Amino acid sequence: MTSTPWLLRALGALGACALLAGAGPARAAAPQVKTQAPGYYRLMVGDFEVTVLFDGALPLRPDQLLKDTTPAQVARLLARSFEKEAVTTSVNAFLVNTGSKLVLVDAGAGALFGEGLGNLAANLKAAGYAPEQVDEVLITHMHGDHVGGLVADGKMVFPGAVVRADRRDAEYWLSPANLEKAPEDKKRFFQGAHVALDPYAAAGKLQPFDGDGEIVPGIRARAAHGHTPGHTLYDVESKGQRLVLWGDLVHVAAVQFRQPQATIQFDSDTRAAAAARRKEFARAARAGDLVGAAHLSFPGLGHLRAEGKGYAFVPVDYAPVR
Repeated sequence: MTSTPWLLRALGALGACALLAGAGPARAAAPQVKTQAPGYYRLMVGDFEVTVLFDGALPLRPDQLLKDTTPAQVARLLARSFEKEAVTTSVNAFLVNTGSKLVLVDAGAGALFGEGLGNLAANLKAAGYAPEQVDEVLITHMHGDHVGGLVADGKMVFPGAVVRADRRDAEYWLSPANLEKAPEDKKRFFQGAHVALDPYAAAGKLQPFDGDGEIVPGIRARAAHGHTPGHTLYDVESKGQRLVLWGDLVHVAAVQFRQPQATIQFDSDTRAAAAARRKEFARAARAGDLVGAAHLSFPGLGHLRAEGKGYAFVPVDYAPVR
């Protein structure tokens, strides 16, 4: 009985010591890392292995860039998707291993857009491939965030590859006359195309194509002009499965799936761009095709479902490669 007060006093002293110890710095805490894992995502399309490569992300201001809608509608749709005024926008590319060819669709921004982009080559290596293994680079269009990664320090990143794009895009963006007469704020688009593609052209490795058609077995080009004069989609098909690579058919998912008529200032021909988007959205929803896009949140893959007057995007699940 007499030992109880002593025990209570001892326990109280131990508790006070613990509190004092907790008041000091947490010496065992690890430092924060603040980096993401390498950016690649793999899936099978029939017998083809497809690896999505993350080049990085850049902020876009839909309220300043989108047209054929209203600021109020843009704000409402962004809020509905928990987005703020500046939307973090992925830049994705797609590597297709057909078993006989290694084909890259788009090449990221390289050094053309500064910090936050230019990670495609590193992520390609992290995914188990080397740039020298790429046989073909198919370009959806020649904006800098799709072709800049073709070069590094003026040299070809994919020295063994043939680069292909629609002839309309090549003739438009690589024309010295078009560069000369372009407004000052648009000249960088032409200059970026020259920086990225001139080394391949000089080496005889730039080979434009005309219109729709199979580029390599299992990969077919399909015109979707409007965003640029030669903007092109690529259908990747094997064993009855199909992946449609959209390029820049959509930039702001939160708005343009609900309002397919909404265009963006980067479109060369807004009317044609909107028509191509409506056509391809309807086709994807009807066919149930898997789609991939450059500026949907990485890995930029999913399906489209018609919903009211617009569409809902259903992203893929993260799953083992089978």
